[in-house]
Amino acid sequence: LLLFLSAVLSTAAEAQSQRITGSVTDDHGAPVSHASVVAKGSRMGTTTDEKGNFVLNVPNSVHTITVSSLGFAGIDVRVTGGPLSITLKSSAAGLEDVVVIGYGTQKKSNVTGAIASVKASDIEDMPAQRLEDALKGRTAGVTIVAASGQPGSGDPAVFIRGITSINGSSPLFVVDGMPVEGGIDYLNSGDIESIEVLKDAASAAIYGTKAAAGVIMVTTKTGKAGTLKVNYTGYYGTQAPARELNLTTAQQYATLRNESSLAAGNGMVFNNTDALGKGTNWQDAIFNKHAKIENHELSFSGGSEKSVFNASVGLYQQDGIVATAISNYKRFTVRVNSTHKIKPWLTFGENVAYAYIRSQAPFSENGYFGGPLASAINLDPITPVVETDANVIATNPLYANNASLLVRNGAGEPYGISPYVGQEMSNPVAYVQTQIGNYGWSDKVVGNGFIEVEPVKGLKIRSNIGTDLAFWGSNAFTPLYYLSPTINNTTTNNYTRQYNRANNWVFANTATWSHRIDEHNFSILVGYESENLSNQNGSSLTYLGIPATSFAQASMNYTVPTANTNGYGYENQPYTIASAFGRVTYDYDGRYLFTGILRRDGSSHFGTDNLYATFPSASVGWNPTREHFWVTNRVVTALKIRAGYGVNGNDNLGPFQYESVITGAGSYVYNNNANSTMATGYAPQTIANPNLKWEQTSQADAGLDATLFNALTVSFDWFKKKTTGMLMQVAIPGYVGATSEPWGNVASMYNAGEELQLGYHKRIGGFLVDWSGNVSHIQNKVTDLGTTAYITGQSFQASAYEVSRTMVGHPFSSFYGFKVLGVFQNQAEINSYVDSKGNLLQPNAAPGDLKFAKISSTPGAIGTNDRTFIGNPLPAWTFGTTLSVAYKGFDVKAFAQGVAGNKIFSELRRLDITTANYSTRYLKRWTGPGTSNDFPRLVDGDPNGNFTNPSDFYLQDGTY
Repeated sequence: LLLFLSAVLSTAAEAQSQRITGSVTDDHGAPVSHASVVAKGSRMGTTTDEKGNFVLNVPNSVHTITVSSLGFAGIDVRVTGGPLSITLKSSAAGLEDVVVIGYGTQKKSNVTGAIASVKASDIEDMPAQRLEDALKGRTAGVTIVAASGQPGSGDPAVFIRGITSINGSSPLFVVDGMPVEGGIDYLNSGDIESIEVLKDAASAAIYGTKAAAGVIMVTTKTGKAGTLKVNYTGYYGTQAPARELNLTTAQQYATLRNESSLAAGNGMVFNNTDALGKGTNWQDAIFNKHAKIENHELSFSGGSEKSVFNASVGLYQQDGIVATAISNYKRFTVRVNSTHKIKPWLTFGENVAYAYIRSQAPFSENGYFGGPLASAINLDPITPVVETDANVIATNPLYANNASLLVRNGAGEPYGISPYVGQEMSNPVAYVQTQIGNYGWSDKVVGNGFIEVEPVKGLKIRSNIGTDLAFWGSNAFTPLYYLSPTINNTTTNNYTRQYNRANNWVFANTATWSHRIDEHNFSILVGYESENLSNQNGSSLTYLGIPATSFAQASMNYTVPTANTNGYGYENQPYTIASAFGRVTYDYDGRYLFTGILRRDGSSHFGTDNLYATFPSASVGWNPTREHFWVTNRVVTALKIRAGYGVNGNDNLGPFQYESVITGAGSYVYNNNANSTMATGYAPQTIANPNLKWEQTSQADAGLDATLFNALTVSFDWFKKKTTGMLMQVAIPGYVGATSEPWGNVASMYNAGEELQLGYHKRIGGFLVDWSGNVSHIQNKVTDLGTTAYITGQSFQASAYEVSRTMVGHPFSSFYGFKVLGVFQNQAEINSYVDSKGNLLQPNAAPGDLKFAKISSTPGAIGTNDRTFIGNPLPAWTFGTTLSVAYKGFDVKAFAQGVAGNKIFSELRRLDITTANYSTRYLKRWTGPGTSNDFPRLVDGDPNGNFTNPSDFYLQDGTY
């Protein structure tokens, strides 16, 4: 807690001072440290003794001091000359808190935008690997979708008040004033002091071009004056799968395969199915039910009134629950910052963070085209994990013909090879052995330094320069192996080393003037900022046929023929942004509030005609409880009403898209006197679009903040966010001859919704109860796609149809397919399902097949035009709640979060592998009249498209 003490002076004259000592605790006995004193607007000397008590020198003319702290109600204390024992009562309102806004801070009671805060105390007990984990369920209007369950997997998708753009956009992360472009997995959650989410355009417009999808501002912990403090925090735990998928046993699998084969007119596949028993549980073979997770943090802080510092080191390790031998994540972090006030008018400091990350991840951990998880789901349960039958090993060609290349266990026994399921599926335990040792790594340094001068009282001029320097790559060895007829490497091994480098920097200069005239308080900020981004390059080198059989033996020190080396390199085009911005904040006696922002950005992603764009915003607020006419009462103890409107931008596209750039278009053979010469031809990649300009997102927001009964806080917001001129590729006729489609500003979309955030803080007897909850509702709709009728979404395995589509009048990327009306129970039902002319609507159907709805008015069999929108993948509701109960130094916390109103398209089984394993849901299939009206029969080839047609048969409720 950042404690400050302000002295209320009884006389303007400074007199001889007296030494005062004392302690400050909260209302459940915990110490509140880091004291400072403010008198006449200047900081007084304050130190901390060895017991953590504050020591200060107070002029004899001061008879009363006001003690307060973030999150606590202030209290006036009489200075008596003796030691002081002060207890602060928690303030549910928290309106005296200071929140971080763009390029500065502001008292929460004066904030007119929609800003949500998460403090260190909210997340310090959570085993959060990433900053995004700390936001889940704690901030209304923020939805976070993990990339996968793999430790250290890619950046999760973060949506603030819905999906902002068709072409994809993420919120801007600003860490200690430094915009971070290359991911924030380098940040240790233990170093976080606070997180502010700028949700509306009125507050985010200060960041202009990068703020259309919202801004997440992170402030890390800093040093405080006083004796050296050393703190250690750590935890250790284990993780396990919450549940396993219910897949068929060997006996059940064989029964279903026989049934499906016979229905297609083929013979029996398995005889004596009862003798097969349960067979192999491939999930048990790859799942780790005791995967460890641990975190250790050690920090040091301290300093004097002129210089303070904070330093920390952290180690985080997590094992994956799937294929742990090749699924793990390690992160080592170091952070150092310090601030030095050399003169009353001169301050400078720095903040530097370093992170080393090493991770291992199985291929395609979330996909269905290979990898250990997909194989565990689809591989037949008849094949054993390890083949121990000597006769099979000696006579089965799968083993006998590839004996030297088989992957074996420690006892020399070969891992089982399925004779039934092929393509990308293989024994996942054997696959893991071929990937042992391979890893990815990264080194990242994010740092900034600043200097601030105050030439005259109230005017602060600050220069800040920061850099984001990243190095990353991978090392991978592929040995000789044979896993199956389709998954093998039988000719030559290879060792690949990949290396990448990126360096982004930002330089910002601001001047802030704060002044008070009677009851009029205002602050003016002007600034200029330049960013140089995407300075990235990389290379990769592969050695073929090295004398090694494992990753441990692999090395680039081996000498190989030139023909056995492959490599490539790349360089990104430069990307720069230059910006000028300003902000005015004003309040009259804390009652009437105003904030106005104007930012002008220039981006190298656009041509000279539209190089610059302007992003304005304005917001107002009113604190009626501070009016003279307001009658003080115990029901409504604080109330603020606010509203705002603003515009943000987005330049999320590649360089030179406004130009007709030249690219390699193919090889051409020229004949000259019977001699042929081959040359590379070049042609325009696409047509130019000099009118290409910024995508713009405008947002209106209205809300209120209130405190009831001095214990319950309420915050409500209504918003409508509309994105126009969305950047997307435009279809052009094929005869133009371009190799790609040009970009244009052609689409629009909106999100509208409501947010409610509640909090309760009260002492009940000896218990201190803290509760918070939030819920948000959002509606998304695409309103314009230009000349494009629709955008095709995700493909659906072996199907000829996509499973999602983006179209005007519907939510982004909605599920698209056939509606199922039930299951045909007999031939009579099929014969009676006809169009107006008596034609069969499903001529390929047989009893037990799904009955699809006829949507179009076109006569004839059900087909392409009979698909429709069948579900929304976007949650309509998100919610979260946290409960904390403390008693005499002990506390218990509970946390929950969830979503509602969305659908999930569940496609676990590989449809193009007829022999793939089944979920136990298939045991409820139709086997005769009356046996099922929602799950169809099984038949090889699927002539009716029961499974290959995307339909609401696959949809599940996404609520949790």
